Amino acid sequence: MPEDKDIPNKENQPRSRSRRGGGRTRRRPTASPKKEDEDSPDEQDLPMKESSGSQGERASQNSSRRRTSPKKAPEDERTSSVSYVRRLKGKRPIVALTAYDAPMAKLVSNAGVDFLLVGDSVGTTMLGFNTTIRVTLDAMVHHTAAVRRGNPDCLILADLPFGEASLSFDRLLEACRRLMQEGGADGVKIEGGKDVADDIERLIATGIPVMGHVGLLPQTVKVIGEYRKFANDKEEAQDIFTDAIALEEAGCFAIVCEMIHEEVATELTRHLEIPTIGIGSGSGCDGQILVTTDILGLTPGNVPSFVKPYAQLATEAGKALGRFVNDVREGRYPKA
Repeated sequence: MPEDKDIPNKENQPRSRSRRGGGRTRRRPTASPKKEDEDSPDEQDLPMKESSGSQGERASQNSSRRRTSPKKAPEDERTSSVSYVRRLKGKRPIVALTAYDAPMAKLVSNAGVDFLLVGDSVGTTMLGFNTTIRVTLDAMVHHTAAVRRGNPDCLILADLPFGEASLSFDRLLEACRRLMQEGGADGVKIEGGKDVADDIERLIATGIPVMGHVGLLPQTVKVIGEYRKFANDKEEAQDIFTDAIALEEAGCFAIVCEMIHEEVATELTRHLEIPTIGIGSGSGCDGQILVTTDILGLTPGNVPSFVKPYAQLATEAGKALGRFVNDVREGRYPKA
């Protein structure tokens, strides 16, 4: 766990890498306090006591106003736009889950999530791979299109698969175009920080919404050797801050923070003006995302320690399938 002194703060903030070249220290604006006399009207401004007739008219007007339905808060009006997710920061926690096919997309959407991610985790949860590295662009387009056919009533994002962000910009643009035009995604999620920020800025300029991803990058597991917690020391924490700031300045509408020490993730959330979506990074982020099969008990093998299971559907499904097999073998199904 990093010491408190290792967490970047106002006195020790990383310098951002401006897309225009110069470095600068970002500071969040603070609201200036109101003067005491601005909130308290002078005595001469106070209304005179009204007559009973005036009071009756006023009561009637107030009653009429109360009968009018209040305008919904922005967070109650779920839409499939990135601006909807972005403006939830500071209002309430953002909630997201994954889906890889049409039925699950509808279930997840009906549960009320703010956005849905077609993650490359489809490789480890549905396709039998040990890592996400073997998931191809064709596979991501296929599963994204299936999710779109489920007609979810929320934003759909698709993971850019392994290697696509490291090739030429034209190749990157083509991959994102396919995910949106062929797959039906509303935007993409891209792993990486300052090294991909310039290309992300160009993508956004072409009309492709991008969610960033810092901390643990599962597509780099062959390099880092294992899935582990990040921001273990001051240098690693500073690198995460630098990456996140570069992504924010590039135009990302939100950033996934995966497996980052909670103190660092919380401070990063305070520092950024866009939402942070945590996974294994504690409660200090603006929102949370988990793999749906993990919380439903459908993922083969072990799940990460930060996952809270809400059902054990694999166990229940196994029992149901076993009953069917027995019914057929013993002549109980179909009945003559």
